[in-house]
Amino acid sequence: MAEGVVAIVTEGIKPLGEFIIQQAKFLSGVGYQIELAQIELHLIRGFLKDADTRQQDEELVRICVKLIRDAAYDLEDVIESFALKVAIRSRGGTVKMVLKRFACIFNEGVHRYKIGFEIEDIMSKLSHLRSSLQSYNIRQTSGSESVASAFKRQRDRRLTYGHEVESHIVGLEENTDKLVKELVREGKRHRIVSIWGMGGSGKTTLAKQVFHQDEVKRHFHCFAWVCVSQQCEGRDVLEEILIELTSPTTEKRKEISKMKKDEIAREVCCIQREKRCLVVLDDIWTLEAWNSIKAGFPINEETESRILLTSRKKEVASLASGADHRHQPRPLDEKQSWELFEKIALSGRDETEYANKRELGQKMLEHCSGLPLAIRVLAGLLSRRDKVEEWQAVLRNVDKYIMRGTTVLEREISGQEYGVSCVLALSYDDLPSQLKLCFLYLAQFPEDHEIPVKRLTQLWIAEGFITSTIDLHGSLEIMEDVAYDCLTELVERSMVQVVNYGSSGKVKTCRLHDLMRDLCLQKAKEEDFLDVVDFSTGRRLTGNKVRRLVLYLDNKSECEFSGKDGRNGHIRSLLYFNPTYFGQKRSKRIIRSVFNDFRLLRVLKFENMGTEYELPKTIGNLVHLRFLSLRRSAFRALPSSVYKLILLQTLDLRGSRYEIKITNVFLNMEQLRHLYLPVKHTVSGRKLSFAKLCNLQTLVNVRIENCNLNDLVRLPNLKKLVVIASRSSQLEKLKEMLVSESITYEHLRSLSLTEDQNSTEEDIHIPIDIVLRCPHLYKLRLGGKMSELPEQLRGYPDLTKITLYSTELKGDQIEILEKLPKLRVLYLDYMSFESETMVFSQGGFPHLEFLTLCYLYDLKEWRVEKEAMPLLHRLSITLCPKLRAIPDGLQDVTTLKELTINGMPRRFCSRVDEGGEDFYKIKHVPSLIITNIEPEMEEAAGASQVVAGPAGDSHQESTADAPPPPADEKTEEIQASSTSNLPCQ
Repeated sequence: MAEGVVAIVTEGIKPLGEFIIQQAKFLSGVGYQIELAQIELHLIRGFLKDADTRQQDEELVRICVKLIRDAAYDLEDVIESFALKVAIRSRGGTVKMVLKRFACIFNEGVHRYKIGFEIEDIMSKLSHLRSSLQSYNIRQTSGSESVASAFKRQRDRRLTYGHEVESHIVGLEENTDKLVKELVREGKRHRIVSIWGMGGSGKTTLAKQVFHQDEVKRHFHCFAWVCVSQQCEGRDVLEEILIELTSPTTEKRKEISKMKKDEIAREVCCIQREKRCLVVLDDIWTLEAWNSIKAGFPINEETESRILLTSRKKEVASLASGADHRHQPRPLDEKQSWELFEKIALSGRDETEYANKRELGQKMLEHCSGLPLAIRVLAGLLSRRDKVEEWQAVLRNVDKYIMRGTTVLEREISGQEYGVSCVLALSYDDLPSQLKLCFLYLAQFPEDHEIPVKRLTQLWIAEGFITSTIDLHGSLEIMEDVAYDCLTELVERSMVQVVNYGSSGKVKTCRLHDLMRDLCLQKAKEEDFLDVVDFSTGRRLTGNKVRRLVLYLDNKSECEFSGKDGRNGHIRSLLYFNPTYFGQKRSKRIIRSVFNDFRLLRVLKFENMGTEYELPKTIGNLVHLRFLSLRRSAFRALPSSVYKLILLQTLDLRGSRYEIKITNVFLNMEQLRHLYLPVKHTVSGRKLSFAKLCNLQTLVNVRIENCNLNDLVRLPNLKKLVVIASRSSQLEKLKEMLVSESITYEHLRSLSLTEDQNSTEEDIHIPIDIVLRCPHLYKLRLGGKMSELPEQLRGYPDLTKITLYSTELKGDQIEILEKLPKLRVLYLDYMSFESETMVFSQGGFPHLEFLTLCYLYDLKEWRVEKEAMPLLHRLSITLCPKLRAIPDGLQDVTTLKELTINGMPRRFCSRVDEGGEDFYKIKHVPSLIITNIEPEMEEAAGASQVVAGPAGDSHQESTADAPPPPADEKTEEIQASSTSNLPCQ
């Protein structure tokens, strides 16, 4: 991991270092020293690839690696501290202007001498440490050689054997039956079936269950079980398969040992053609490993032989098996977990012992999160402890026992750990340095926290973990795409779990399994990667000097924290996780500390500060900031000093309860990529200028009257745009400019055009020509009056999500929507349609999965014809007071999993509830949710006129825009969130 840190430091100081080198004539040798230091960092990276894998077993190497990491950070501190002094003195400007002032200050003798001395001292230290690594027989490697030795040490303890029968099997019956049927299914085509999942999820156990089934034994003639593991030698694996399939004599074994790889592969292949063979490839890690042995299998030939493989990586499981037959073991449920635990830990106990320990066992079992390995480790440990006091002692530190599996004494005797940590750490050790950094960063998020992927990738980029790369065709990859690829790789390595997918099919939110998070925290502590301070418990992850600090605040606790002490003065990343609208009176003191004490911050997440406060002018001194989020915080104005933050990449100001005053501070923020403005904001002085924001991808809640339209239409890289208009003329002017100058938003994927809820103009019209200048949209949100939808929408190949409100469309406009080829999510919100009748015609909405009907006051009849919405998963009907009944056609929508009815009249709800006259239409739906039943209209005397339209941030989107996750993952309720009064998304 130190290799990744050095890479980040090298890239981080490059902009300053290169300019200083150019200004060498003014700096009397300082530029040359920086150049040498950069060279030293590059040289040392090659040694760190080897050293990183050996530090776990060699204390001297571990210490040396830590010193190198600290020295690299020290070099970064020296350069950035001087840059800070310059920026504070300067009045801002471009990066070049700041650097010129930087050079002028260095020209002062005392500063030039000081930085030169400090750089020289650090460079000498790095050079000495590199020599030390060489003396420990650490070599410059590309990475693969160094990893090999670490994996070799793990191999013996992870070897599996087909003849071993697992004891205490629970919860595998369904998966076992499916796999057996797949393997013995008639057919001549060679078939590969794969099992994939995180370490300890029961892949090998499941494979053994299948391997030993009587039906499997009767069906196949020959069997082979090979544990491939991380360091795969193709010839050795093929030789082992040949031996197991043929059971050769001693003489034949000698002959096989002399055969070449291609000869062995040919023999293995021939046997599988002639006989029905089952080969199990357990624990295969890479596609390279598969490619090294696949010549030994008659792929795509007419044969009844089969392969069953297990892997932690989805990519391997998918490509090796052709993605046709892939299985993932589910976590054990509460009942299954207890059954497995009971068999191991409480077997043979008398009634008194059983009763005394049952409650303790159930408490400890909660920490296993259904992971079979964790349950086995914990239960095996407790099976050797007879006294209740011993069980209570384990409960006090249950997480550590699960991760390590043994006591300190037992580890000293055996020299090994047998807990979950040992198994999960194999996945961590297999990561390249960049992915290790990305994974460790997840340690900052609280337990069970759903992590928004877009926000996570923004943080990774701000931290310097992600850099643009040039592909084979010479084009530059977008950093956000590279970051997303890193996230998906962690998912496919079974290290990160997907919670929700977005409407475009990409991962929207993710999380860590509890035990994977424990590993993440453990590694983050070992590497001094970050510190977590939990004010509710008083716990701190590490007391060491770190670069990243995470604070879990609590309204009931003392939450003051200072950056003035030496341990925290070098913090680069500061993230607050606190209750929604954290309201402590002391928050003002927190604010002063944040903006005055942590001068070298690159990342600041300072959200949910509910007590009103003023942002201090000193915010402009945080000139190294790349990421700043003040979301849902109660400030009233953005200080003009923010214009100094010219390195900002992400700025999030959404969700304040107040109207925010903003000045034209974005003029020189050339690095800005994502700008989220508050819904309610005013601009003092000149209009906001975006002319230089050539990297801007996200612009949310921009008000047309507050910005320069010439800038808005010429942002070349916009992917998401949310526009708010208070008058129709403003949108007309935007349309005219786009049309007259033939401007097209080629890269725009998400567009929202909405009316200002506080506008004095009664009806704001949405010009559809603006939409037609965005040909590659995935998401479209329109909030204003429209005469009709354009026929051209049918030609939008990527449009997957549409939200409409206040559009007042006629019923026949449904015909446009239902013919969109890829529409998956549709929100028909407040007064989007004025018709009394709405018809979804036969075959309409062929790919629709999520539908919300909300505040359609005129709707009396909804008809769904045959074969309409054949893929619908979730339906929500909210506050449509005149709707008489659900359509008959829903009984044919067999894919519907959830129906939510909210705020509907009592008569309507009675019809669909069990026993009601319409229940037969939806009796096949597994989940029926009825909430907030309204009295009948004559009883309510007009009570149904609840709201006049959506409130809150106009960019807000429901979380129900995702395809349903697998059955073992959390599902969400559909909410008409665009009509909520939440202050912010």
